[in-house]
Amino acid sequence: MSGGAGPTGRAGSRLPDPDEDAVDPDVDLRVPADRAEMSGRRRWGVLAVIALGGAVGGLARYAALRWWPTGGGEFPTALLGVNVVGCALLGVLMAWIGARGAHPLLRPFLGVGVLGGFTSFSGFALDGTLLFDAAAPGTALGYLAATLLLSLTAVWAGVVLGRRALGGGRAAG
Repeated sequence: MSGGAGPTGRAGSRLPDPDEDAVDPDVDLRVPADRAEMSGRRRWGVLAVIALGGAVGGLARYAALRWWPTGGGEFPTALLGVNVVGCALLGVLMAWIGARGAHPLLRPFLGVGVLGGFTSFSGFALDGTLLFDAAAPGTALGYLAATLLLSLTAVWAGVVLGRRALGGGRAAG
């Protein structure tokens, strides 16, 4: 989005324009092929695969959290693991799509849908809040910091390993 005076009348800020801004940050609506992805009937296909993927990912997260439960006030190891694994898989997926290309619905299905439903920022925030409420501020801060650090590292590692596995591409970093 550009700076300049927008609908708010203040320089440097503007409200998003749904006809101008894409739902996906790497879609450039000035490019005809990218514009076509979000136009007319194709829009509903994209939304459908995201919804389906989100259901699959959400069910997988639910299963992981049921399989590896955490009690109140305990370090939320299961959700930490889910978020780190999901971030690593997202890194590999992005490396693969960047190197090989993919069907236009693959990234919305796997990246936004499945991995977006599998990982959980809201669960991460809730678990941190619950730990603070349980008078465990050290555990809460450790959990919040560990999740951020490990998840960002996992995305980076996923991209690097994905590029290496695909036979080249520049290393991330």
